[in-house]
Amino acid sequence: MKTLLYYFTGTGNSLAVAKGICSRLGDCELVPIASAVRTPGPVVPEAGRVGIVSPLYFFGLPSLVADFAGRLDLSRVPYVFSVMTMGGSGGSAALRQLDGILNDGAGKRGLDAGFSVRMPGNYVMMYGSMGERTIAKILQKADRRVEEIADKVNRGVRGKPSWSPFSSLIHGLMYQKFIRGVHEADRKFTVDDRCTSCKTCAGVCPVENIRIVEGRPTWLHHCEQCMACIQLCPTKAIQAGPKTEGRERYRHPGIDVKSLEEQAGRGE
Repeated sequence: MKTLLYYFTGTGNSLAVAKGICSRLGDCELVPIASAVRTPGPVVPEAGRVGIVSPLYFFGLPSLVADFAGRLDLSRVPYVFSVMTMGGSGGSAALRQLDGILNDGAGKRGLDAGFSVRMPGNYVMMYGSMGERTIAKILQKADRRVEEIADKVNRGVRGKPSWSPFSSLIHGLMYQKFIRGVHEADRKFTVDDRCTSCKTCAGVCPVENIRIVEGRPTWLHHCEQCMACIQLCPTKAIQAGPKTEGRERYRHPGIDVKSLEEQAGRGE
């Protein structure tokens, strides 16, 4: 059975999970949402299974993923599932959001199953990267969880996380505020003299939100807040206010910069 696995990633967590699941499903193809969203009109996958792997942003979906989900016509797909990667909790709220978008979207077809995987957080605007030991422990548990999810998908297990009043409340409070300002939040980003004009930031931005002007990045205000530019700058030249200066950066250790550039079609 062919599986199409759509993914969106900032610093590699969701891509690592998508690769881990795909490798266990047999005939499976990874499709970056950042590239697929450029095709106008409804998206009609030809596959026996379709999955969506996405990070959790403030108990909800990234703006790009929500927009893409509304264009998916899954009416002819026998099995639809999603996996949310997250640094803390709240996966059930995002899965409910996604299920609602799909049911109201082009194909009027929601999720058959939803899962979540805890991964190291990357929101450097609020906190720095964890230590290597802690990251290693989290990723070991995540690998076991990915194996468990792949087994359930292979068996066609159906079921979504139970409704959580707390997650739904936080989603209503935090996510709505986040999503209203997400595209303009890059106005906080600055670059200093450590910039070497390597253009890594522009290459890894999944939504082409960065233009290099006179050797320095300029943000175009359709940001997704994936943190790729600030986290992957090799000289830590990009900041989002004074608090990020001393914070450690994060990239999933199993995902290289080239793979993140390929998400937006710039790494071939």
